[in-house]
Amino acid sequence: MNDKIVVGIADMKLAQRQGMLITYALGSCVGICLYDPVIKLAGLIHIMLPLNMETGRKSPMKYADTGIRETLRQMEQKGASRSRIVAKIAGGARMFDVPGNGSLGNIGQRNIEAVHMTLKRENIKLLREDVGGTVARTLLFDASSGQACIRSYGKAEVIF
Repeated sequence: MNDKIVVGIADMKLAQRQGMLITYALGSCVGICLYDPVIKLAGLIHIMLPLNMETGRKSPMKYADTGIRETLRQMEQKGASRSRIVAKIAGGARMFDVPGNGSLGNIGQRNIEAVHMTLKRENIKLLREDVGGTVARTLLFDASSGQACIRSYGKAEVIF
């Protein structure tokens, strides 16, 4: 059994060759798995919000744009190549039933769109996704294989 490495909310962890990265409570948040298959370097980010508008930008992992860019930078420092890194994402559920088209009820969708946009801008290929819906997810990411697993209450496990 791989060692479990827990990734908190607005957090990121890296693992190389071994270890199971895991993040819980992906409601409207999005989990982003980044992987270089040649050196078996895995990064898992748990973002809360789409864009970093924070003064001083003290919490880059809280946001899709700065979280993805910072993770890519750290992966490249460990020998990853941008041309080999691929992504898988999960989360972005609509957790709140808010009347109208307000941004609070739609934060999951805005997170998904920001992740898509940032991955495209950074030239990272998105292999698979399990996003949207109304159920929170737990995301596991195996550094030895690059395989991701999603667990949701009342649903079958999704391996991708």
